[in-house]
Amino acid sequence: MPTSKEQSKEQFAEERNDKNFFSVRYDIDRVLYSKRSEFQKVEVVQTKGHGKMLLNDDLVMITERDEYVYHDMITHPALFTHPNPKRVLVIGGGDGGTAREVLRHSSVEHCDMVEIDALVIEACREFIPVTAIGMNESPRFSLFVDDGVKFVRETKNKYDVIIVDSTDPIGPATPLFGVDFYQDVFKCLNDDGIVVSQGESPFYNPDTQLSMVKILNPLFPIVRYLNFTNLTYPGGYWSFSFASKKHHPVRDFKETRVGDSGLEFRYYNSDLHRSAFSLPSFQLENIGRYLKN
Repeated sequence: MPTSKEQSKEQFAEERNDKNFFSVRYDIDRVLYSKRSEFQKVEVVQTKGHGKMLLNDDLVMITERDEYVYHDMITHPALFTHPNPKRVLVIGGGDGGTAREVLRHSSVEHCDMVEIDALVIEACREFIPVTAIGMNESPRFSLFVDDGVKFVRETKNKYDVIIVDSTDPIGPATPLFGVDFYQDVFKCLNDDGIVVSQGESPFYNPDTQLSMVKILNPLFPIVRYLNFTNLTYPGGYWSFSFASKKHHPVRDFKETRVGDSGLEFRYYNSDLHRSAFSLPSFQLENIGRYLKN
């Protein structure tokens, strides 16, 4: 990522993946924000084709052009599967978009959000208000700048839905892909609780997906994966893991609830909800034996 002084020479942001021998470049007009926290480099750039873009350690987190895809699919499948989600915990999600979508549901009485890096919150509040609106002061919302692993280990709260809106399993997000963390998540969920987690690419991260279902399988009676497509994640094809103590995301899904909610979506809809849980054969070959209905 070029610094602001370098913009006159190289006006692009580049995300590289040396393991898979590819890179993606985005033409940019300028760097709006660039600071380094104790965890990572946090930047916001103004791109020429995707609006403002948030990058952590040169990895694309969100863009204004397609953020709604990710935030729709990490929230609404779980919140419309659970019959009455009242308390929701978001771990990560410092851009605010996941909390924004959670709080659109009238059944949600309270949403707690735990983000480890205050600079991500600062950057998005200043430059990406379309997502940061989810972190506006509200009696239904509490923000904790804290370690999500520590939070679920120590909290006495119980939740209906937990959403793990993490970065890739490197740096500060590494423990969010571990066995101990999900054992604590299980304890934090009510008896019919659901957890959804950022699940990486079925093309580029099959090992991570396999590791995740192996962790979830012994804990939850229902373990599924759902897929979606967007513009800016490598390969354009991405996944979330979905694990539930009771409610099945297809069999127990009441599509009338979507219409009755009165909510409008730019990506999610009731037909897409069902189809998202139908996985391609190559992905099933990798993780299918550990999925549970």
